[in-house]
Amino acid sequence: MTTKPKRVVVAINPTASFGASRDVGPAVVQTLRAMGHEVTSLTEPDFESLLEVAHTALRSRPDALVVVGGDGMVNLGVNLLAGTRVPLGIVPSGTGNDMARGLGIPHDDTEAAIRMLGERLQAPPRVIDAVRIRWTDDDGTPGERRFACALSAGFDAIVNERANLMRRPKGPSRYILALLAELAGLRPLRYRVTLDDDQLELDALLVSVGNNVSLGGGMKITPEALLDDGLLDVMLVKPLSRIAFLRIFPRVFRGEHTSDPRVVMRRAKRIRIEVDAPLVAYADGERIGPLPVELEVEPGALRVLA
Repeated sequence: MTTKPKRVVVAINPTASFGASRDVGPAVVQTLRAMGHEVTSLTEPDFESLLEVAHTALRSRPDALVVVGGDGMVNLGVNLLAGTRVPLGIVPSGTGNDMARGLGIPHDDTEAAIRMLGERLQAPPRVIDAVRIRWTDDDGTPGERRFACALSAGFDAIVNERANLMRRPKGPSRYILALLAELAGLRPLRYRVTLDDDQLELDALLVSVGNNVSLGGGMKITPEALLDDGLLDVMLVKPLSRIAFLRIFPRVFRGEHTSDPRVVMRRAKRIRIEVDAPLVAYADGERIGPLPVELEVEPGALRVLA
């Protein structure tokens, strides 16, 4: 394949300076430069600084922004690029890597992921949907953000909160251990969920919205979700005992939980989620804000190198 030189901005996860993933960012930069591309490498001590310098770098309208990290880095890229014509490249080196899984990017083979990135830089990008979230902080400040993978607004969000505070383990098993630790407090909450013009009121344990298939490192919560169909898949799990929850949980990794009558699956373009208790929503593994939240799919808002 003839390589046409591109101008590429590479943003590297600030937390990747230690551990097994610390060499991935430099390897991406080195390989892209060896391919003849003009590469701007961004390494900052924290996400806020990285977001700022990446925003500045994008003013030059590069041919691509490549993020090196997990779903949190993908979320950073989505919020920088949604609604623009600059495509997002992903080299996964995070905990869950669910967006890479959904896009067919090798999530457990760095060299394969970099090779695929090099190939996709020479091809037209894939166009997928993004999702706009709106909420109001406790002090009355309105918030707005985008995501591309999945949102959690139930027990799954509580588990995510604990997982983010854990330092070990580093892989997807962190989410499972966090889930087991929170299981003692498992209880349903009362939700009002508006799906376009339809409204549901129910007690539920889990409320997840998927633009992608999985979260938490391969849990196929919305196994029939499509990244480019202009719709969001919604999963609601009605009250279960702890034993029943543990029985159904392994089926999530195969996407087989949807046949259980206590699992409600719906689709919508616009969604509002309200709950009768204090709860913080997570999207792409990132802490978003308190419920209620309003979601709206943005068809074709994001270009990706996949």
